Amino acid sequence: MCSTDEQDGVGLILFPGDGDIAGLDVVWSCTGSNAFRRRLAQAEGFVLDEMRGFGGERPWSDVSTTLEPFLDRPDDGGGELSTAECTAILPRLEAAIGEWQEQAADLLLQRHIEDVRQLALVLRLCIEKDVELLFL
Repeated sequence: MCSTDEQDGVGLILFPGDGDIAGLDVVWSCTGSNAFRRRLAQAEGFVLDEMRGFGGERPWSDVSTTLEPFLDRPDDGGGELSTAECTAILPRLEAAIGEWQEQAADLLLQRHIEDVRQLALVLRLCIEKDVELLFL
């Protein structure tokens, strides 16, 4: 998670590792990234703040979610998701869109639906090009 002094700046950028700097990406502020991942964790039936690495002591082995490779990582650590991880994550993200649309009364949830759509586009591109999803 981003430190408190970084809350208003760009916190997380996700993009295909294909070298196309003008291509698709997903950009969040630290606050936006944190809220999005909390919402995904909630959809998976757990509280992100209770997990190791996010202020809690609950081990990741206590939860079962295909989204773990996306959720269990620091915002500022860089890294990547493999094409196989992107392939595993994509169906769950797409399912979240449908689930959230049924309850999309608040503006933040509507924003998260758009975030999932954009992330799904980037993941599909990574899968099609057989490249990693890079975190910056």
